[in-house]
Amino acid sequence: MNLPNWLTVGRIAFTPLLVWLPLQEDPGFRLAAFVLFLAVAVTDYYDGMLARTMGLVTDLGKMLDPLADKLLLIGTFVPMFWLQAPDSDTVHGWLTSAGLVREAAEHYPFVVSFAGADLRIPLPWWVIIIVLAREVAMTILRQLAHRRGTVIAAIYAAKLKTAFQLIWIGAAFFWFFFATVDRLDVRDRAGWGLIANAVGAIGAIAMVASVALTLYSMAIYLSRYGRVFTRR
Repeated sequence: MNLPNWLTVGRIAFTPLLVWLPLQEDPGFRLAAFVLFLAVAVTDYYDGMLARTMGLVTDLGKMLDPLADKLLLIGTFVPMFWLQAPDSDTVHGWLTSAGLVREAAEHYPFVVSFAGADLRIPLPWWVIIIVLAREVAMTILRQLAHRRGTVIAAIYAAKLKTAFQLIWIGAAFFWFFFATVDRLDVRDRAGWGLIANAVGAIGAIAMVASVALTLYSMAIYLSRYGRVFTRR
């Protein structure tokens, strides 16, 4: 085990906290979740960079890094969906009525103030399915291509998708903290409404951009590498 691998293991170990902390109705816990997510996102970048620059790329690291990425994505989507799903969301309602999970005390969809009106932007279940299905499909595609002697390199659209995805998740985690504090009747403070609108807008734009790039990058991968599975 080298330093990059330990950083990757740390990301895996802290993922359960990123599930639990935002679900607590306390601004301190939610601020801790946001800070922890930032730390995990930074180590996600540096463990790969350290492994390449220091010549510490290992088979264990190649296995753990994508696993950590997938677990982090699933782990952060759990509180995001639970706290941002629309009131009429079918999956959210089914999970609650089945008694599998308890109803969230409050819901925190992104809110963007525009033309004197508040636009609420929730997180429906199908958005999460699109993102997760793409990750599963790409994992299978890369494995099958590797068996046929083809390496599928990351394209620019996919890297951009990841960047917007991190911004989206980071904005959501900060929004949970901010909206919780907002309920403590401090909204009259100078600049409070400006910050709220900025966070809501950044989160909503990043979510839309991430989903669009998810579909676009997948289409590019299929057009470029689909023939790998049709040739003899």
